[in-house]
Amino acid sequence: MQHAQTPSEKRSFSFNYALLLAVVFGGFLVFGFSENVKGPAIPRMQAEFGLDEFQLGLLLSLNSLGYLIACSFTGLLTRKIGIKWTGIAAFGSMFISGILMYLSVNYATLSASYFLMYIGNGMLEIGLAIMAARIFTRNTGTMMNLSHFFYGLSSTVAPIIAASMMGWHLFGGEFGWRGMYLAMLALSLLPIIPSLLGRFPDEQRAQESTEHLPMRKIAKDPIAWLIVLVLSCGVVSEMAVGSWLVNYLEKAYGWTNESASGMLSLFFLFFMLSRLFLGPVTDRIGYTLSVLIFSAFSGVCSLVAIGVGEGGAILFALAGVGIAPIYPTVMAVLAKRYPQGTDTAITFTVTLMGVGSVVGNLLIGAIIDWTRALFSSGEGAEQSRILGLQAGYGFIAIMALLCSAFCVILYRKLKARNELV
Repeated sequence: MQHAQTPSEKRSFSFNYALLLAVVFGGFLVFGFSENVKGPAIPRMQAEFGLDEFQLGLLLSLNSLGYLIACSFTGLLTRKIGIKWTGIAAFGSMFISGILMYLSVNYATLSASYFLMYIGNGMLEIGLAIMAARIFTRNTGTMMNLSHFFYGLSSTVAPIIAASMMGWHLFGGEFGWRGMYLAMLALSLLPIIPSLLGRFPDEQRAQESTEHLPMRKIAKDPIAWLIVLVLSCGVVSEMAVGSWLVNYLEKAYGWTNESASGMLSLFFLFFMLSRLFLGPVTDRIGYTLSVLIFSAFSGVCSLVAIGVGEGGAILFALAGVGIAPIYPTVMAVLAKRYPQGTDTAITFTVTLMGVGSVVGNLLIGAIIDWTRALFSSGEGAEQSRILGLQAGYGFIAIMALLCSAFCVILYRKLKARNELV
């Protein structure tokens, strides 16, 4: 017979659940800030260190490599030291990276500090995903999207705050991108407080359930690889917007940093609202079909925006509606499809997604430089530069369409097996 909870036990459970929600939601807030203040900062870094677009792409790819490395060991780390201390380590490393970024003196030290930040981001990504999968056993799509809504919330205001903070004058000098990064990454210390106070889901029980699904078994599942392709394409498209949209609008249309940052914030506003309101839609129509539809919408918006030109720039922002639900909805797919080994499935999928992020960021920078060089002799320097930027951003749109195409295949295979989620 199940033990009935006493009022004191219920109050304790509610308070502890609130603490865990504070860690999850606060973690995604910090994650959004750390990821998306870079849009306004990148042109300043580029000017200070004299970097070309390929070097920027290489910088972002090395960051993705740090993220990938973190993803590869975080699942094991959670089983060794627990989800609580894994999260605390992630938050702490992000704060340290802010200090190192402030002190960076050249491209090498900047890359090293960014690399450490992405180590922390990768640990946080896996840790929060595992924690959310253990907590949200009902209405999984809705709650996963709600959690990631907080990422969208901080991402919405991050570019505007970053652009404003870089112009502040404190202690006799301009805050700049260094001071801005230091201040924003210091926020990662806040979720440590509820992490220390909260009681996390039973680690032993989680480990026992994970052992029911060895990594080698999920690696033999073709559905798992399709999910990896879907998520990789979607995430490359999503993350690239934060890295490249401000740069695109400034150089292709001559926008000011403030105006371009405002458009990026509008993208994340749509992104945030999409995660807030479309979560119940994913639970209603199915997770796989939702990703198929939303990713196609995002890719079409971006392609049309490029084709129309400056007058269609609002479509870059509107693409956020479609790209936003992809990551949390795929996490819900993993939680439902692999209930006895969600930790393993998340680690496998997100680690391989990191490989796609490394390649994707590198390709965007290379495509911009290659296209610009291809047309430089016939079109002139300025026009060839714009064509290069259009080609690079076109690749971002194509990745969203590829996400939808792979999801079509996934949908058909799951439907044929009567395993749709």
